[in-house]
Amino acid sequence: MKIITLTTAFLLSFYAFSQSGLKGKVTDEQDQPIFGAAVYISALEQGTTTDYNGFYELKDIPQGKHTVKVSFIGYTVGNKTIEISKNTTTSLDFVLEENSTQLQEVEIIGRKERGYKNTNSFIATKSATKLIDVPQSVGYVTKEVILDQAAFTINDVVKNISGINQFSFYNDLTIRGFRVQGQQNSSMLLNGSRMMTSFWSQQLIPHIERVEVIKGPASALFGNSSPGGTINSVTKKPLKEQKQSISASMGSFNTFRLLTDFTGPMTKDKKLLYRLNLGYENTDGFRDLQFGKNIVLAPSFSFIPNDKTRLNFDIVYQDSKGRLDRGQAVFGDGDLYSTPITRSLSASNDYLNEQNLNITLSFQHKLTDNLSLNSTYLNSSYDEDLLEHRTANNFAALGDGTLDISKVAMRVFVRKRSWNNQNFSNYLNYDLDFGDIKNKLLMGYDYFQQELEPGGSQLEANAYLLTNGNSTNSFNVANKDNYVLDADGNPVTNVAHFDLTSTNGNGMRDMSNYVYGVRHYTPYKQVNHGIYIQNQFSYKKFNLLVGLRRDDFTDYLNYNTEDEEKVKQNAFIPRIGAVYKATPNINVYSTWVQGYQPQTATDINNPEAGGPFDPLESELFEVGVKTEWFQKRLGVTLAFYDLTQQGALYSANDSSNADLLKQIGEEKSKGIEIDAYGKILPNWSLVVNYAFNHAYFTEADETTLAIFGDQKPNAPKNTFNFWTKYMINKGNLNGLGFGLGYDYVGERNGSIVRSPELIPVFPSYGLVNTVLYYSVDKFQIQLNFNNIFDQTHWVGGYDFLRAFPGKPRNIMATVSYTF
Repeated sequence: MKIITLTTAFLLSFYAFSQSGLKGKVTDEQDQPIFGAAVYISALEQGTTTDYNGFYELKDIPQGKHTVKVSFIGYTVGNKTIEISKNTTTSLDFVLEENSTQLQEVEIIGRKERGYKNTNSFIATKSATKLIDVPQSVGYVTKEVILDQAAFTINDVVKNISGINQFSFYNDLTIRGFRVQGQQNSSMLLNGSRMMTSFWSQQLIPHIERVEVIKGPASALFGNSSPGGTINSVTKKPLKEQKQSISASMGSFNTFRLLTDFTGPMTKDKKLLYRLNLGYENTDGFRDLQFGKNIVLAPSFSFIPNDKTRLNFDIVYQDSKGRLDRGQAVFGDGDLYSTPITRSLSASNDYLNEQNLNITLSFQHKLTDNLSLNSTYLNSSYDEDLLEHRTANNFAALGDGTLDISKVAMRVFVRKRSWNNQNFSNYLNYDLDFGDIKNKLLMGYDYFQQELEPGGSQLEANAYLLTNGNSTNSFNVANKDNYVLDADGNPVTNVAHFDLTSTNGNGMRDMSNYVYGVRHYTPYKQVNHGIYIQNQFSYKKFNLLVGLRRDDFTDYLNYNTEDEEKVKQNAFIPRIGAVYKATPNINVYSTWVQGYQPQTATDINNPEAGGPFDPLESELFEVGVKTEWFQKRLGVTLAFYDLTQQGALYSANDSSNADLLKQIGEEKSKGIEIDAYGKILPNWSLVVNYAFNHAYFTEADETTLAIFGDQKPNAPKNTFNFWTKYMINKGNLNGLGFGLGYDYVGERNGSIVRSPELIPVFPSYGLVNTVLYYSVDKFQIQLNFNNIFDQTHWVGGYDFLRAFPGKPRNIMATVSYTF
């Protein structure tokens, strides 16, 4: 028996010793490792992919000559023939050259880079263009930053991009001092197409490859858009290599998250690829009675039958349940610290249920080597089901005309609405050379349609009862006899006030005795036809981008009724940008672009708003420098800009008509921004940004509350962000890493509201965040500590009744496994 055992052991050890193999490293021309490159020997039908450091290894290769191929999207294919000797492991390295002609025109295959730096973008020119060659500032956050910071929403990560900050708790941001928000048909894109989103709930990102922002108006490519910028969310796309990951997070505020990401080929020839991202979150949040139950289901499929044709199909389904948080109310003396930042005005029987579905079909076909056709169709729908107890935007009224600043006047909304967006984009890319002048011509047509579907309606129970059986949100002592009064002469409430001195305000409310009014949201439709042409000229060290777009908007008011009315608006939108390649790693750029944004159908369709209104028009002048350092591992952008907008709508401060709006003459934003993303060393990553932004009113109607020279709402003059991550990759501490971050936001004004005395100034703040990592093989555990000094702060807000505090100290533990 011992002889048999020894013989078996000897044979096994001999077999192990006698194996022949091949190993090596794949890098680019800057000696940077290429992760995910395919290494294969066709004759043996044997292959593998490179790891994070660019290394690969093939085992059990027969001795003799073999041709080894290495391929990766965006690079030329590497071919080498090598002699494999018996019982040896042979080394073979590859250096792949970048091939821009292989870059896809539309983003169908997953991003090739892993790290904080992103090299190419499709959003800025509607074609694969190096960011350093784009004559406009483009900020971004990659999925690696998202994972390292344990972020779950866009609001969590905008701090990593200069000039962007939160306006409120909601899907509501400012870019260079101009507002970008949900439930609009502009400035929020999914894979380059306009989508419909919630205004109330922040956009979820477990399925997102990167978030990118074009600074300034992007109207020349996408039609109506905010002058501050356009936010594009790029979904994770299928990869040719099989990869799976799963992670679970637990932390403060009873938060639990579960994320999965599966991708790879569905067929042996790798012509059909898939990716499936699932996300689940259950959290109480730090605010009283608030919670979130969020589900994201995002499958994606890519069909690549040959080198000329690519087809992609994406579905993103989101289901969110919670309550609508209108913010923190403080005592009427304006002390932001007078009530706990945890206090909300919600009742326990309130709810907010939302569903969002985005279905995208994108197609690319190369008609010739130089001409390609690109088509994308996006169907985007959003459903809102809401019950909320909320402020009536003032403190409790007393019979003598004064206010009780310890109580908040309340009202109730019960609302259901549904929207549907159709976005159809078609364009041709044509590469044409005239001697030394290279041209990349883009010609396209966009069709966009937005509908507010039938049935949209709202029940509203206002604050005070009237003698005629109705209710109202305001109390006018001069018309005291019109109100139901109590024994003390105070107006009787329809919805009871919220007592800021009580701890019982969040209980269930009996709604059976409320007096309701009904508001019907008349169905409307907006249709937009856009045609555009753009050319990118390249001559030696000079690049020139010239574009022109024509948009025709039609609003159908009282849609599908006898009173249907068409409101037409149109615009020509030019864009000019230039880039000079001063050195191999420094580009200087300048740009001039105009923007156009018709007033929303909601404002046009509201007879109480005072319209019709002129469209919003904007203009951007920008110059800057883009550069790459540390063998192109780190990208830096420095931008100087001057941005002007005319025609913004603000409250007319009319006590008799709360809906009345007026157009501000002019608003301006001037500033400096700097962004740096990437690596200083292969194991040391960095994100740094700073913005000085002076956003103010240069012209204002004296009947509004906008005053010449005032800083615009929620537009801090100074913001700064720093985040760094260092991983130890050798020695006894191999696999251990740590990160450190600091977020600073300067002082901000609240929003323009009807009562000037309610407008707060939110103080500046600086938050310190840290993270610890430990990785071994395919397993990682990380521990994120945010706001470690527990600084009380406000991310934005409207007034002293609707202030939006930021999270106190919190912790998140995440366990991840990749296989």
